[in-house]
Amino acid sequence: MSLRHKIMLGVILLVFVPVLLMGVVTFRLFTGAIGEQTEHFYASSLLETDRKMQYALGEMNGVSDLSITQPVVQQFLKLKHAADFRFGEGPAGRQLATELNNLLLSHPKIISLSLYDQNDLVHSTGPVPSVSLSRLKQEPWFPRMIALKGRPLWLGPFENAAMPGQQLTHVRTVKDYNSLEDIGTLVLTVKTDAIEHILWEASTLKEGEMMIVNRDGTVIFSKSGKHLGERMIFPFLNKNGERHAYTDQYEGEKTFITYYPSQIEGWYLVALTPLSKMYADTAGIRNLALGLLAFTLLSVLLFDMLFTRKLVRSIVSVVRALKLAESGQFTEIAAHREMYRDESGLLVRGFNRMSGQIQELIRRVEEEQQRKNEAQMQALVAQINPHFIYNSLETINSMAVLQGNKEISRLVISLGKLLRISISETQELVPIATELEHVRHYLFIQTCRFGDKLLYEIDVPERWKRHLTLKLIVQPIVENALYHGIEQMEGQGIIRIRVIEAGDDLVVEVADNGQGIDPDRLERLFVEKTDGMSKSKHRGVGMRNVHDRLRIRFGGKYGIMVCSAAGEGTIVRIRIPRMDAVIKGAAI
Repeated sequence: MSLRHKIMLGVILLVFVPVLLMGVVTFRLFTGAIGEQTEHFYASSLLETDRKMQYALGEMNGVSDLSITQPVVQQFLKLKHAADFRFGEGPAGRQLATELNNLLLSHPKIISLSLYDQNDLVHSTGPVPSVSLSRLKQEPWFPRMIALKGRPLWLGPFENAAMPGQQLTHVRTVKDYNSLEDIGTLVLTVKTDAIEHILWEASTLKEGEMMIVNRDGTVIFSKSGKHLGERMIFPFLNKNGERHAYTDQYEGEKTFITYYPSQIEGWYLVALTPLSKMYADTAGIRNLALGLLAFTLLSVLLFDMLFTRKLVRSIVSVVRALKLAESGQFTEIAAHREMYRDESGLLVRGFNRMSGQIQELIRRVEEEQQRKNEAQMQALVAQINPHFIYNSLETINSMAVLQGNKEISRLVISLGKLLRISISETQELVPIATELEHVRHYLFIQTCRFGDKLLYEIDVPERWKRHLTLKLIVQPIVENALYHGIEQMEGQGIIRIRVIEAGDDLVVEVADNGQGIDPDRLERLFVEKTDGMSKSKHRGVGMRNVHDRLRIRFGGKYGIMVCSAAGEGTIVRIRIPRMDAVIKGAAI
């Protein structure tokens, strides 16, 4: 792919694609906002409709409550042979009929009533013929009525097969208000316009539908009058979710459906709005997004014609010069006048300057390579010195053994191992056991010098011996403790070295009972600046050197910490990361 095509692809990815995504995201957010507003609108509308239905039916519930608590009704239903007085026969029957008719049938919405005792029908009135109690008990709603324990149960049209006609039905168990035992059943038929009027006045969006369905999905009321008595399939009837809105097919069209469980037991209020009507206002935004995309594409083409071609022409000139430079020919680019008006001219001038600098760098590299070769030769020569020292120490050791001087022999052996570890070890990281072995040989040599004045202890748990540490960081600390802390004291000096765990790190602690460090010297210990090669070498075995090496190798959180006071000894803690030699692949 050419550079011009790559630039065009980059412009498309950086301009056209973001505009496209912005249009899609904006459209999605807008449609989502419409969906949320529609859901909130219908939530309020359905809730208000349900409150109106509760109020309308609650008025008839109050009339029903008043009638079943009348003494004449209570006493009549508790008669052992109340069926003998049914249909207004006898004084008791006539008084019952008069009482119930005055209380219930006076309400304009109530069509008929039927009253049952525990055995059969005892009183009925109205144009709707009554059915026997045994027939009522066969209806699926009868157990629900019993479970309500005297509270009213409302049945919509198509829910009560025992009653002819499609009317509202009010059923409830009549209880003895003294013992709360069941003594009868009251059935009222009510005009459906008590609910239909409320449903017609409910707020819906344009061409929206609102209906009331029962638990089986049967439509018992609808604002448009469609699908009455039909069974609809609504997923929320089987599983209620946290959100009371979803999208589904209705009458062959995608529809936004909002539902709300009614306070009337077993009923659901459902609002349906076609998505095509709900999102009709989004067409303008969609067209605006398409227009913006077309404008962006035209801008990309103009950008290519007015800018990309000129830029690519300058870059091609530089590329040709680079190909010549690969063969060692560094030539200047003859830049056109227009190239110096923007960054493309800077590119050409930069290449011309680079050509001259490369020539200078080649010359310097050749000189550095020559110096490197000389240094390697000197290093090969320097390797002779350690072998000469080891051979000389072996000769001294042999002479000491022949003369029976075991102390000198042990001293020479320790010195040889000390030199071998410090000089011959080529790895920067060594196991802790190797580092402390080097310190052990050093302290043994010093005990030959100081005698009983010096005691030392080295404590390292077995599990930490294989972990790695930086080479030659403990011996300089021990040397400082020996020469600046113990050598000048009168009593016996003790140096204790131990390895302890500190979170994910290890700490090598070097403690002595020497003279300690005064506060001024301790403050200058890590801030002292030295200049020149000789001073750097002089402090190369000191604590500052160890601290700097640890920070350079492992990071700023590692190094040494010194705790000391004049006459109280010194504790130096060397913090290193925990590194297993097996994991790192280092030799132990």
